[in-house]
Amino acid sequence: MLKNPKYIYGPSDRLIPANINFGEFMLKKINENNDKIALINGSTHEQQTYHQLQQEAINLAVSLTHLGVKKGDVIAISSENRREFWSTLIGSSCTGAIVTTINVGYTNDELKHVMSISKPKYIFCSPFAYKTHMKIYKTLSHLKQIFIFGDESPSNTILYKDLAIANNDKTNNVKRYKITRNVTFEEFQVVDVEGQNDVVLILYSSGTTGLPKGVMLTHLNVITLCSPSFVLPPLKPLNITPWYHSMGLLSTLANFCKGVTSVYLPKFEVELYLKTIERYEISQLAVVPAMLIALCKSNLKYDTSSVQIIFCGAAPLYEETAEAVKQRFPSAQAILQGYGMTETTLAISVNFNPDKIGSVGSVISHTVAKVVNPETREPLGPNEKGEICVKSIMGMKGYVGKDRRDDFDDEGFIKTGDIGYYDEEGYLYIVDRLKELIKYKAYQVPPAEIEAVLLKNPDIRDAGVIGIPHPTAGEVPLAFVVLQPGKTLTEKDVQDFVAERLSNPKHLRGGVKFINEIPKTQTGKILRKDLRKMFKSAKSKL
Repeated sequence: MLKNPKYIYGPSDRLIPANINFGEFMLKKINENNDKIALINGSTHEQQTYHQLQQEAINLAVSLTHLGVKKGDVIAISSENRREFWSTLIGSSCTGAIVTTINVGYTNDELKHVMSISKPKYIFCSPFAYKTHMKIYKTLSHLKQIFIFGDESPSNTILYKDLAIANNDKTNNVKRYKITRNVTFEEFQVVDVEGQNDVVLILYSSGTTGLPKGVMLTHLNVITLCSPSFVLPPLKPLNITPWYHSMGLLSTLANFCKGVTSVYLPKFEVELYLKTIERYEISQLAVVPAMLIALCKSNLKYDTSSVQIIFCGAAPLYEETAEAVKQRFPSAQAILQGYGMTETTLAISVNFNPDKIGSVGSVISHTVAKVVNPETREPLGPNEKGEICVKSIMGMKGYVGKDRRDDFDDEGFIKTGDIGYYDEEGYLYIVDRLKELIKYKAYQVPPAEIEAVLLKNPDIRDAGVIGIPHPTAGEVPLAFVVLQPGKTLTEKDVQDFVAERLSNPKHLRGGVKFINEIPKTQTGKILRKDLRKMFKSAKSKL
């Protein structure tokens, strides 16, 4: 067998434990840092130690087993970022169960859709999630028990703290499921799993182009992510990504394995974000380009000199943005752009080369990438644009209920749906989503390229671009624009601004719509399907 010269091969240098069990792996990593603070809520300043996290996870696992949870059962978590989240996830996995995380912001239809995919028997809810979705929960025949975070237990629910926090009350009022003593790390034993094949997480694709799909990740997938071949200094990260999303969930698990103290915020607000950096002397950021742009355009004065490393993903980072970031974060040694997806357990490539601005880097270890012609599926060479396909030890087992042949090619590569290319040195560049390219006559126009140009305008705060039908051209670009406070622009102003900077097929022939906010996912990806709905709604009223 010979390596294909048109494929990009990552190194093979990760070490993982012989016993491939996520729950056992995490408990051992946490145990190494028992005396340290694991989490700080940057908004309320509440702290949680690694020891507290470990103890509650172990107690919870014992309680769930007593309640009848068995290997392979699905346990859902629907909560905003709060202290009980991680002990629930890790403790549940120790029982051999599969954990699925549910977006608290789902509509009723979206919730019913994802619950029909994973069919959880049990669900842990924050009070907010329960109040929002309890009517839907009660209609689900597969759901046997609801657990609630906090102190108040509605009828037919069980409090998390009764399962995870020991209460040695010896009276007859103690219910059978209540934990009465702390089970020690030394005496605890996780349930055996076949880590190479058994699923530990069911996460959901972002749904930017359609309904979410259930991504099955194995114990091996997640342990490999948490066992990197490179180790950065123990920097203090700031996380604003919801933990029910793969980016927030998997990056925080990786941070636990390093023993760092992670600071988190419930949502992104420019002033609170900058204030938190200053107060806690944050040294590592994980952001999306839209956040960076908002931070750089703000005139608020806070000390950000503690920031050393900035990770950026989810969308292309352009050179102009990178230069502006250096002004806002003068001590930052590197802006590391990465590329990944839920289906590859978050990671595909990372760019450590400062000379390759705009690239998402070279592929990480135990990963192979190729770029293929979307029509013929033939591999392409350097600087030829096509669909990026990836094969990795961290590649998902598959989607729940879907034939693998729909999403993997004959060689076992995942079809990412992203258009990009690699240069002569093997560095990857992302152009756009395959399904989001605008087909203007014989040209393929990437919306992200037009958006990047629009954001160069100092009077524009945010922008999103879609293709709309045209009788002779097929599709033409339409821009949705959010102006900076107090600024005014006409449609022609915006169209001229783009026309002066981009070639003819990329001009805004579909027009410009001024709106108050660009709809996005929690990780900053533009929801173009929502923009299309806005366009169709406006058109129907004419």
